[in-house]
Amino acid sequence: MITKYAEYGKSKASDSSLASTPLSAANATEKHQQQRELQNKEEQSLLVNIPSGSVELEGNLEIPKDPIGIVLFAHGSGSSRHSTRNKYVAKILRESKIATLLFDLLTAEEEEIDNLTRHLRFDINLLSTRLIDATNWIRDYNNNNKSETGIINSTLLQKESKENTNSFLNLNIGYFGASTGAAAALVASSKLQYNNNNGINYAVVNSIVSRGGRPDLAGVDALLRVRSPTLLIVGGNDEVVIELNKQALDHLANTVQASKLVIVPGATHLFEEPGTLEKVAELAADWFVDHFRK
Repeated sequence: MITKYAEYGKSKASDSSLASTPLSAANATEKHQQQRELQNKEEQSLLVNIPSGSVELEGNLEIPKDPIGIVLFAHGSGSSRHSTRNKYVAKILRESKIATLLFDLLTAEEEEIDNLTRHLRFDINLLSTRLIDATNWIRDYNNNNKSETGIINSTLLQKESKENTNSFLNLNIGYFGASTGAAAALVASSKLQYNNNNGINYAVVNSIVSRGGRPDLAGVDALLRVRSPTLLIVGGNDEVVIELNKQALDHLANTVQASKLVIVPGATHLFEEPGTLEKVAELAADWFVDHFRK
């Protein structure tokens, strides 16, 4: 299913009742700033080290008050957790009560090598393995830091077993992938699944958003195994990537009917045009909130 948001982002007609509000523009701005300062005080912001094989990956874990889930960011080619675009999207997600984890998929030494060879950024197996390790780390961190419901909102579920029935915490986890990071997110999601006694596969990853992604690099086999509803966002002027995403959607739709492609008019690959990144962030926030609350 392909949806074009030709009218997306246009402002609604102004409400005449707003004209009668007693707040001046300066007072409204001050009130908003006070609300943001209060929210910032209630947020936890942590620099974390995530073990993955023989290395440790640095990350920034930020948790708003009473979050409904968490989104892990898989950055794109030649980028890092300091990506201004991903940091902006993460900020918008936290305003929607979603915790965020931005972390480096490569170590500092690996980045130096990759700047010369440019091969590690396309090593989807390596990147997806590290994303899986980060996912398992955040699940353990969540469960260990608060005994009953976790530091991030979790649902207590009953897991069936041949021997007994026990409870476990199901954390709402989402992936936001850009460029090659989108392929890593899809591969990781395809591997992070569990089976119930009826042989039905369930995804550990609740939902995925791809921004200007290269889902084709995940490979057809992985795409056919994905069980996480996936939103593919592509710029309207990014013609080659549009076609690659259309092909990937055909495979995703075989198992996840809810997956879809949204094309943002006037945007190029990096969504650098005015207003286009804001559209991406809004689409992503709506997608995660909708699926986390289901």
